[in-house]
Amino acid sequence: MSDPQVLVVGGGPAGSAAAYWLARDGAEVVLVEKKEYPREKTCGDGLTPRAIYQLNDMGFDFDVPEFHKITGLRSYAGDDLMIEMNWPDHTKFPNWGGVIRRKDLDEQVARLAEKEGVVIREKTSATPVIENGQLTSVELANGGTTETIKPKLAVIADGSMNRFGRDLGTARRRDYPLGMAARGYYSSPRSEDPFLESQLDLRDSNGNTMPGYGWVFPLGDGTVNVGVGLLSTFRHWKDINTTHMMNDYVATAPDYWELSEEGRLSKPMGGKLTMSYSKSPLVGNNWLTIGDAAGAINPWNGEGISYAYETGRIAADYIHQSLGADDPSLLSRYPQRLDDEYGLYYKMARIFVKLIGYPSVMRTLAHTGLRNRPLMEWTLKVMSNLLDEDDKHMGERTYDALAAVVKTLPTK
Repeated sequence: MSDPQVLVVGGGPAGSAAAYWLARDGAEVVLVEKKEYPREKTCGDGLTPRAIYQLNDMGFDFDVPEFHKITGLRSYAGDDLMIEMNWPDHTKFPNWGGVIRRKDLDEQVARLAEKEGVVIREKTSATPVIENGQLTSVELANGGTTETIKPKLAVIADGSMNRFGRDLGTARRRDYPLGMAARGYYSSPRSEDPFLESQLDLRDSNGNTMPGYGWVFPLGDGTVNVGVGLLSTFRHWKDINTTHMMNDYVATAPDYWELSEEGRLSKPMGGKLTMSYSKSPLVGNNWLTIGDAAGAINPWNGEGISYAYETGRIAADYIHQSLGADDPSLLSRYPQRLDDEYGLYYKMARIFVKLIGYPSVMRTLAHTGLRNRPLMEWTLKVMSNLLDEDDKHMGERTYDALAAVVKTLPTK
């Protein structure tokens, strides 16, 4: 193999998006994926309007049978409070979302990149070769075959475990929130439901409050994605078993889903959610990180796919500029662009997740909010990052209000 201009390490949403946009702009791109498509990923499989916007720009075919259209969100607090909300109208983003298994989504987006000229190497692992602290080449291994290439630039999109990035010195900020989640697939007669569903007041089978949240996302094919999430801002989060949480949630979910152990189609899969751009550094002399490898997940709602697509696209722009000018130093502008785009929003989110780390606060907010439709509709816009430009002037005031509330909470 000749040396490519750009090597993308990881074929998930972020890596495939970066590869797509780079190749479309004329770059020579090799993408390596350590597994073979289609491969399973721990994910809720839900797509918000932000993700739909990015997929549409890449030419994704929403008519494929694997895709199920979603019109909004249904939220519960216990058994007695429920609200259904459509996705809001927006000047940029569509007012609909979807659900599609990651194993199907990732393969289809990777093939879109391949059509643009990206060379995809599946079942191939990548190891950085570092000299004097700098990335000089990359060793690729496929079965018993090994080769070394020297790309001009590298995009690190290897997910939350970030093994390639760790070798280059990237690390997660321990004072930033981390999520834990587990999901499984179940049969359900209501799989064509047009709403995502979330439970904000999670209880175990005995009625005791559990930290975190639960979800049921319908897939439209007789199955649903069922899962639970937990944040590290909860004091005893390390002692919680998310698989046990999910079993309790399945036992207490609304009857109309008809969830049961007999209808379980897969073993629970768990994983970590790296949030709020908690990884650093985001850029090196000839590389940068995107998606989960950068900690790009939205702390407000645990959404990662749309931010993977967005960071991949943003990174491709700076790489394109760097290649055009033959100046790798232009990559150094990438972190500031991310801060301009997401900085205040994620700063507010870090305060919010500290608040809901107290189960009593989470329960109070959920029960209060679900009684107030205008408040919940505004909250849906905020948590899904779907505020229009005219709404964003409220950001600083909201941040100040959240910060003031956090100061009144007891120290953990």
